[in-house]
Amino acid sequence: MKRPLQTVSGKPTSVLIFGAMQFGGTADQSASEALFHDALEAGINHFDTAFAYTGGASETILGELIKNNREDIYLATKVGYVGGSGSENIKQQFSISQKRLDTDYVDLLYMHRFDAETPLEETFETLAELQSEGKVRHIGVSNYAAWQVMKAQAVAAQFETHIDALQPMYSLVKRQAEVELLPMCSDQGILPATYSPLGGGLLTGKYASGGKGRLSEDHRYAARYGPDWMHAAAQGLTEIANELAVSPACLAVSWVLRSYYNANPIVSARNVDQLRPSLTAAKFDMSDELYSRLSALTPTPAPATDRLEEA
Repeated sequence: MKRPLQTVSGKPTSVLIFGAMQFGGTADQSASEALFHDALEAGINHFDTAFAYTGGASETILGELIKNNREDIYLATKVGYVGGSGSENIKQQFSISQKRLDTDYVDLLYMHRFDAETPLEETFETLAELQSEGKVRHIGVSNYAAWQVMKAQAVAAQFETHIDALQPMYSLVKRQAEVELLPMCSDQGILPATYSPLGGGLLTGKYASGGKGRLSEDHRYAARYGPDWMHAAAQGLTEIANELAVSPACLAVSWVLRSYYNANPIVSARNVDQLRPSLTAAKFDMSDELYSRLSALTPTPAPATDRLEEA
């Protein structure tokens, strides 16, 4: 079971997480404010950003927006995407993040990615120090492999702390996390705060109708979601959504929520019209039959064993 995460005021974190990655980028100040208030009104109190997002604008804008109800907001940010996971870089970037966010503490601080060049002891001793100083309540890791998480978890224990959250990619067309990452989270009591539940927008159905977005504008996303079977799955999802008179985005996010791994998907958008279909997922009641029907649209990854014939 995952450890329950709460705001300082004692409120449990919402099942949906809002990702502020586009604040100050594709979402300007006005759009960011509208997105924040829509998310808040929908019951979201867990907001996610990072030192590296939009040159710092994401943290600055989010910091302004949460001022009036800081203790009711669960705030997560990340450091170490550039510069590595050494003590000096962590402290320097976190100090800048604190100033941008205008907060004495963050509820959750992630290491943004694994750094093979820095001893984990140095990284997690620094994170434990920030916790002991009251600057960080919980610690997390993002984009780590399962073995890297478990190695880090053992090191964290040396400093009397533990990993509380993990950010892996997870959607109907990106299910590799089911092999080791998500079962590991369940075993270790780690919150799986999963990102890209819409598959870079593929699962909204917009690309099939000629729409534009990350898949058409960013070669990395085009490669990530390029296989024909993914597009066929997106088409199948859209057909089922039309049959049920709901949006494809609602079904895609709801599928992640309904999974057997207690995942909390991170939702985001450029504007409120894009965001609102994802917000409806929190109240969508997905039956076992519908979950299985949607799951059948994509391959279930093989379990982590060399004895597949016995699985």
